[in-house]
Amino acid sequence: MRGKIIKGIAGFYYVHTQDNRIYECKAKGIFRNHKIKPLVGDNVEIEVEGQPQGQGIITEILPRNNELIRPAVSNIDQAMIIFAAAEPAPNLNLLDRFLVMMQKQKVPTIICFNKSDIVSDDEMSKMAEMYRQSGYKVICTSTVLKNGIGEIQELLRGKTTVLAGPSGVGKSSIINIIQPEAKMETGQVSEKIKRGKHTTRHSELIFVEKDTYIMDTPGFSSLYINEIDKDELKDYFIEFHEYDNECRFIGCTHLNEPACAVKEAVKDNKIGRLRYNTYVELYEELKSQKRY
Repeated sequence: MRGKIIKGIAGFYYVHTQDNRIYECKAKGIFRNHKIKPLVGDNVEIEVEGQPQGQGIITEILPRNNELIRPAVSNIDQAMIIFAAAEPAPNLNLLDRFLVMMQKQKVPTIICFNKSDIVSDDEMSKMAEMYRQSGYKVICTSTVLKNGIGEIQELLRGKTTVLAGPSGVGKSSIINIIQPEAKMETGQVSEKIKRGKHTTRHSELIFVEKDTYIMDTPGFSSLYINEIDKDELKDYFIEFHEYDNECRFIGCTHLNEPACAVKEAVKDNKIGRLRYNTYVELYEELKSQKRY
């Protein structure tokens, strides 16, 4: 029988099968012997004959289309990063770090700014436009008014999507609207610190409809990109790409070199200054790291 691992806890793997059932499975010892760890998102073959009701054994892990390091999942088609437009105020540096990580792992990413009902249209538009100008698909949503939810559902259909973002941005509320049966525990935002409590403790795939899964991931408040070399960082800012061959120097870092097309584009408002400033900050951060 074939299925997909939707959750893994303490050596047990929960497999959603094509007949819409979930089996609690252990993996065959051969995987451990070969140091192969089943991942959430893996398509697997399971054996249920001779096993107690609702249980099974994973006998084969089918080839993976891709494998993410953080979160540790496989066969992901796209990511959707959710930030609140306010309460908590969006940390765009953190958003840019996530985008860099997804670019490195070659995962197409959609940006969702939730809680659009508590900021002005002008404020919302400026934030969204900066990332649209950078080449990203951006959706503005409100779980209170149900705005933008239909657009999200269309983008998710037929795909396996990682949903990620800081705590308190409304990620679980969005999941509850898309798939009411998920009954996610929604976190309350602390009035004092305007941050959410962590409500998701492990990565889990949620079945939405045929061939459509969403993965909720634990909320994060920081993200390190130390596995990236400083000289490859520019490759992960997609708006830089069209200027690659226009700089005077091959291998231009877009920092201090003269006749740099990227810096000119920033000056002409063709590349967002905040995005460029994040690039400079991340470059300096990576440069100052000790390499062993």
